[in-house]
Amino acid sequence: MVHDTYAYGHWGLAITMIIVSLFFIARFIPMRTKMAKRSGGALITFVIALFAEMYGFPLTIYFLAHVFGLSIPLDHVSGHLLGNLVTWLGLGNGWFIVMLVSNLLLILGLWIISAGWQLVYEAEGELVTRGVYRYMRHPQYTGIFIITLGFMIQWPTLATLLLWPFVIGMYVKLARKEEKDVLQAYPEEYHAYMARTPMFFPRLFGGQEAESPGAA
Repeated sequence: MVHDTYAYGHWGLAITMIIVSLFFIARFIPMRTKMAKRSGGALITFVIALFAEMYGFPLTIYFLAHVFGLSIPLDHVSGHLLGNLVTWLGLGNGWFIVMLVSNLLLILGLWIISAGWQLVYEAEGELVTRGVYRYMRHPQYTGIFIITLGFMIQWPTLATLLLWPFVIGMYVKLARKEEKDVLQAYPEEYHAYMARTPMFFPRLFGGQEAESPGAA
């Protein structure tokens, strides 16, 4: 969109993006337990707040304009607030940098979630420690962290800034609860797995310990 075009009020597009996101969440993010449903609810709230401001009503921009006296055009390019900041600081084309970084994070997060989901689906309830699970114990939640970070970089809003730590905290708590349950079913195997594999992010240094014989 050009800078002279009002880029908001597109509620049909906002609802479409929310529905697509909800389909992805329902398809790939497990919500079988009460705690998982609460965590999923926090993620869904984040998504709704994000797209409501991205295409519906620019609440954050109006707030910044009113409180700090900033003049921010109501076009879609100017809605990339971090991009505007990067450009203002003279660090390059802020819009391009923000879109490049955020889209790479979105693609990475989606790939991690789908890769983890595929392995769990194929395992049919058995313990999985191969593939992406060899590098992190909760790749699907790692993917959520990365995707939401990508959206925070691409389109930061007051609502999502407040919700994001809550979403992260809910999934960290959920992961710990799930690990307690898995330890009851696979005490020796999962203790060994926890000792060699980080919870959410791969080790950058030190390498990966060899998997024990018979690992899933």
